[in-house]
Amino acid sequence: MMGLGYIGLPTAALIASKGIYVTGVDIHQHVVDTINEGKIHIVEPDLDGLVHHVVKQGYLKASKIPVEADVYLIAVPTPFKGNHVPDLSYVEKAVKNIISTLQKGALVILESTSPVGTTHKIQEIIFEERPDLKDEIFIAYCPERVLPGNVIYELEQNDRAIGGIDEASTEKAVWFYKHFVKGELHKTNSQTAEMCKLVENSSRDVQIAFANELSMICDKANINVWELIRLANKHPRVNILQPGTGVGGHCIAVDPWFIVSEFPQESKIIRSAREINNFKTEWAIEKVKNAALQFKIKNGRDAIIACMGLVFKPNIDDLRESPALHVAEQLETDGFKVLFVEPNLKAHGKFNLTSITEAKITCDIMVFLVAHKEFKGLNTNPNIHILDFCGVLK
Repeated sequence: MMGLGYIGLPTAALIASKGIYVTGVDIHQHVVDTINEGKIHIVEPDLDGLVHHVVKQGYLKASKIPVEADVYLIAVPTPFKGNHVPDLSYVEKAVKNIISTLQKGALVILESTSPVGTTHKIQEIIFEERPDLKDEIFIAYCPERVLPGNVIYELEQNDRAIGGIDEASTEKAVWFYKHFVKGELHKTNSQTAEMCKLVENSSRDVQIAFANELSMICDKANINVWELIRLANKHPRVNILQPGTGVGGHCIAVDPWFIVSEFPQESKIIRSAREINNFKTEWAIEKVKNAALQFKIKNGRDAIIACMGLVFKPNIDDLRESPALHVAEQLETDGFKVLFVEPNLKAHGKFNLTSITEAKITCDIMVFLVAHKEFKGLNTNPNIHILDFCGVLK
């Protein structure tokens, strides 16, 4: 398993739980050491016990160096370069790191979210250095479909789209996933599987954009957006999602740009949805700034602003592409007094965390950015001005 992050580690642990020997490879020594101690470096329900068990049983071990294997799964980051162009350097490096260990009959599977055609690029990289492996190994793409906070269950139960560079690769990959996936395995080609992941998250991004745009319209029209959505959803064919501070995470906030970068003329709705969801975050920042300005005019001093929630969605510890974190950091950068409140993080290198209790006592403005369970039903001082961008108080 190349990469032991939010997808790689749970997948490695799940496979190991089926009695299959797994070596997890990561570039970070502390990740390797933590896992070999039977512990985890991320927050994910039920994962700590599973990792402890499979490490103790000897089915999972971590290393910084790849070893010879029958199957290689690649689950490394695919971030952006400038102008939202996908950066495949991590994928390419992972592929190059395993080339020397590949043997005839090996199966290489890419799980990282990638632009269409990436799996075939992997094929080119491998065969350029190892022409002896041409027609002798199997290469496929299989995107994950998981919800942070419920990863182990969804890795096992959800359907998967599996596409190889040829029919034999598809069949080989399906055979492998049958060892640990109970959901249906849908056969296709690698390009369709790659696009499937991008389209799934782009579709959700478009739906969220509608809700976020609606929330800004309702704010201007002095309408309670939460009540409006609840009533509109009584229609049997309407299902409006809930608005938020924006869209974060490494999937919905990222995947649509993979389509836009490759098909800029055709992806008008997808691009607009991305722009709307990004604008919602900036809009939220301006709403907080205006509230702070009104406080200063009224009270003659700067407001203390408690930013409630920093991760990209409720009840996890993942800060990737988090709109909430962007709001808090931008407010601090702009000179406002900010309290960073995130119950799912023990510490952070850039800022000091404030407890919920301390925030209630100290702040003048409380800004709900993420709907954590700890925030629901929170009793606050009536003198605290509250801004709720995620429906904690709905």
